[in-house]
Amino acid sequence: MNTQIISPTTLIIDAIPHPVFPGAILPKWVAAAEAKGFDIVGRIIDRLHLALRCRLCGATQKVRLFTLMSAQPLCQSCLLADWRKNAVASGLTFLRRDPSHRHYAFYLSPCGHEVRRQFELVRRIGAGVTGFRCETCHATIEQKEAELRGWHLTSADPSGNPNYRIYTHTACGHDQRIARANMQSGRFSCGGCGKDWPGAASYVYAMAFTLASGREVVKLGFSRDPDSRLTYQLRRDNEMPCQILRVVPMATGHAALCAEKAMHKELKQAHPAAALDPAAWRGQIRVKTEIYDGSLTPVILGLLDVLEASATAA
Repeated sequence: MNTQIISPTTLIIDAIPHPVFPGAILPKWVAAAEAKGFDIVGRIIDRLHLALRCRLCGATQKVRLFTLMSAQPLCQSCLLADWRKNAVASGLTFLRRDPSHRHYAFYLSPCGHEVRRQFELVRRIGAGVTGFRCETCHATIEQKEAELRGWHLTSADPSGNPNYRIYTHTACGHDQRIARANMQSGRFSCGGCGKDWPGAASYVYAMAFTLASGREVVKLGFSRDPDSRLTYQLRRDNEMPCQILRVVPMATGHAALCAEKAMHKELKQAHPAAALDPAAWRGQIRVKTEIYDGSLTPVILGLLDVLEASATAA
């Protein structure tokens, strides 16, 4: 019980003493309190306040008379129980309310970091409507993503776009605004020391895919980063069986493009029936051309052998 009567003139609620106010309790107040799930303990402070006891949990609280008669009083004890229950359902631990905003509270996340969240958001997390993300842990993840590409995460986007960050290139110190998705995929270049794709090193590759129908197909192409090309651009379904069969490094993107086009020309002339209709892979691979039947895989790998030999000799 959070209420203690220490004298006829004082009522303590949650360890805070309140003076008892003399005066009658009107029947309409009693009826209103009962209809809204409370009992009137007494009048306190002044003529405008009452002490109400919640019929659900038994806790007593200070309520303005106007609130009782014009709205539904909220039991703070029941609210606290709901906040704690929602926190547990979300995998969090309720710590305390945010004194600066009545819709927020502080929670302890499973990783051990303290986070500030809206009560409603925590309820939605517990209901499975949305997920939880710790800002501290997420910042560490983003920093590691940048380091893998040779960059350092410097700050949030000055323009406030949540999809962009400011990164610093470790090699040259250049600061650049880059979309996080591009940092993950590597599909960008440094504005300070980088080269555009025609002059940057590249690769000619062969990739194998298994379509939903079970048909094996092979793709011949070129990219500065074949792994990123496969993971972030070509494959629509993460469960789709696919792999990089072979890559041949080329000195420049222009050289890779020329070599790729020459091989496509040779394949279409020698094996015209092997080039598939785009309808065969539509909705499964994000590309419009350059897909061949899997039976052509040995031929394509042979062409890559020849290309690698010529590139090495050059």
